[in-house]
Amino acid sequence: MLNRQHIDPGLYRDAMSRYAGHVQLVTTAMGELRRGVTITAACSVSDNPASVLICLNNTNPKNEIFFRSGVFALNTLGAHHQAVADAFSGRSALTNDDRFASARFDTLVTGAPVLFDALAAFDCRVIDIKEMPTHNVVFGEVAAVRFSEKHPALIYMNRDYHAL
Repeated sequence: MLNRQHIDPGLYRDAMSRYAGHVQLVTTAMGELRRGVTITAACSVSDNPASVLICLNNTNPKNEIFFRSGVFALNTLGAHHQAVADAFSGRSALTNDDRFASARFDTLVTGAPVLFDALAAFDCRVIDIKEMPTHNVVFGEVAAVRFSEKHPALIYMNRDYHAL
């Protein structure tokens, strides 16, 4: 049997705060309901078939729509999107409608909201979900992709935004 030593969650979060992560906005829709969350836990899985993964807090009941809708859009944010990142971060008391009013959204193939001027947007169908104690890892096959002109990326490190 494997002897596991558990790391203190606060210590782990402090260490992860030094990890530079590209800021993403993940969105979904189901009927008239929409949800968006600012994340840094996302990456490419494969280019054939094109697929990505996102990690979402499963202790927040509002995120349940991501696990039921079957679709999501992964929107890569540029440095000029810091206000959008803040709007969807949960730091403010904005309503869901106000969050989506903070930027221009449309759809591509799946119906998930896509940030109009995202550096890159990956419109995905959910193909698998791996449940972990605090987060779910959601795998998506990319159904469509769109990208804008090149701009500096929005990075999150040391609990603050940076342009790269």
